[in-house]
Amino acid sequence: MCSKDVEYTGNPFRPFCSERCKLTDLGKWASDEYRIAGSPINNDDSVDNNDDTEED
Repeated sequence: MCSKDVEYTGNPFRPFCSERCKLTDLGKWASDEYRIAGSPINNDDSVDNNDDTEED
């Protein structure tokens, strides 16, 4: 996040330099600021296995 050189050995936040940078990165993934390229998902074609309706 901050582009600092980081000591990998013994660093509890690796690959980040600090907890702050680690949480900032997580927040960017959670808010869709970071994305992995791919085809869009069409939710109409997805299978819903959690159907709560009962058949008689």
